[in-house]
Amino acid sequence: MPLVNTQKMFKQAYDGGFAIGAFNVNNMELLQGIMDAVVAEQAPLILQISKGARQYANIRYLKALIDVAIAEHPEIPIVVHCDHGDSFDLCQQCIADGYSSVMIDASHDPLEENIRKSKQVADYAHARDPYVCVEAELGMLGGIEEHVVGVSAEDVEKFLTDPDDVEEFVTKSGVDSLAVAIGTSHGAYKFKHVPKLALDRVQQIMDRLPGFPLVMHGSSSVPQDLIAQVNKYGGKMPGAMGVPEAAITEAVKLGVCKVNIDTDLRLAMTAKIREVYATEPAEFDPRKYLGPARSAVTELVRRKLRVLGCNGKAAQCL
Repeated sequence: MPLVNTQKMFKQAYDGGFAIGAFNVNNMELLQGIMDAVVAEQAPLILQISKGARQYANIRYLKALIDVAIAEHPEIPIVVHCDHGDSFDLCQQCIADGYSSVMIDASHDPLEENIRKSKQVADYAHARDPYVCVEAELGMLGGIEEHVVGVSAEDVEKFLTDPDDVEEFVTKSGVDSLAVAIGTSHGAYKFKHVPKLALDRVQQIMDRLPGFPLVMHGSSSVPQDLIAQVNKYGGKMPGAMGVPEAAITEAVKLGVCKVNIDTDLRLAMTAKIREVYATEPAEFDPRKYLGPARSAVTELVRRKLRVLGCNGKAAQCL
């Protein structure tokens, strides 16, 4: 099956009360670990490629790997998505490179400029054949994700998505989905204390735009067992804390259709590699530490798919 876009996928997710996992890809082992998980769980999938991943791996390599995954598993609906596209030119290039979904992130701009930039991308993407979906962002997240600089936890309240702006934004921009700021944050050091997400904002937005697909960024849960494993084998990550999985489940029930997960993948891979380095110091074969790291990613992704409720939903999203 060829790449799909998010239209049918998000409708099925919203109607069925589940969300699609969107996992960032930087190399072969991460992709293989993710694919092993979605095949085992028979889940639909969004593969995200960030600007940083394009710079690190070269899109031709990543796209070739993804093409193999699609050919090997035609039973899995797969979207290839540009994560945090920061310009029209980047989104245009991603579409030319075969992405089926792009994000234009102009959330740092005033509302009208955000609308203008988002509409420019949406008009271009929607005129393509096949149709390319567009995600935008309204409000700002905290933390740092590659080139994306957000706001501090102390200031996060005033940067949450304003429900009063959402209907105007969606109507004027014409985007297909919207990332909303509800108190999540990028990176592993999201919070100093267990967070309380502004789920009332999700409900208020859904009251205004029932059925419209919402997206949660900065939603890695930073599992404490992985932090403990990293630290046990030489890492220094005290105080790392993420979004509780229970809070993600509640957001999904309210209508969130896509949940981005990146940091947790990195943690799973790094924790296992550190363990192999520490317990088998004579080992020099990359296959002997990247192989276990790939398996750790698979285990993590399978858990996330169950949290999101999209396990077993691949066939209905084709």
